[in-house]
Amino acid sequence: MASRRIEDLDPVLAYAFGKAEGEWKIKFAAFAQPFITCTYRPPAEQTTLFNQPTDKKDNDGDGKIDEADERVTNARAGQSAHNFLPALAFDIAFRNPNGSLDWDPDIFKAFSNLVMKTPGIVWGGSFKSIKDAPHFERSGWELLAKK
Repeated sequence: MASRRIEDLDPVLAYAFGKAEGEWKIKFAAFAQPFITCTYRPPAEQTTLFNQPTDKKDNDGDGKIDEADERVTNARAGQSAHNFLPALAFDIAFRNPNGSLDWDPDIFKAFSNLVMKTPGIVWGGSFKSIKDAPHFERSGWELLAKK
């Protein structure tokens, strides 16, 4: 299972999330609050996510098996910024005061503006192929992973 521990996260990303989370809590205390859903992701879990569109399962719960919208990543194991320790990426979600999750794209965009105040971070909502609004990663993470 993927880690949600901020301690497993690259220090620059941990700083950026913490700073953005603090600012969010001050500005939007009554609204949905961000929390980390993934830092480090083991290779086996990455493979499972990569294989979703061809695994003969209904991964998105719509009653259809192996459809194109079940693709959530283009990265095989070892090709994701999540697959390294410390993790070079994190994913978030938002929890409303009543406990329900909020996936409103505008919330992710607003939070990304706070995270992006820290230089050297790329937001998944700006990706070209699969838009990934919950995702943030270090720019140039491939080079950082080789160190």
